[in-house]
Amino acid sequence: MSKKTNNFSASNFGNEAEVPQENTFYFGKENFKWMLIGLAFIVVGFLLMMGSDANTVDGKFDPNSWNDDIFSIRRIRIAPLFVVIGFVIEVYAILKRK
Repeated sequence: MSKKTNNFSASNFGNEAEVPQENTFYFGKENFKWMLIGLAFIVVGFLLMMGSDANTVDGKFDPNSWNDDIFSIRRIRIAPLFVVIGFVIEVYAILKRK
């Protein structure tokens, strides 16, 4: 039976000089650039979703009227697509290596 030796000692504690300082942070400039692009897509998507509600006509609430603008292509299709694209870009930015 061979005797196992332990290379750990109290005198070596805290001596981590062999770890380069430049590789301690996971994200690089490219990651942050993609994160900002994804965030911009998400913000634009939510801004495109904004608008008056179903019972608002000319900026005033009217319970006897119906506003069909809540079903516009911009609010139903384009804006959510921008938000989903933004989240996909965010996932890519997080998983991308330096």
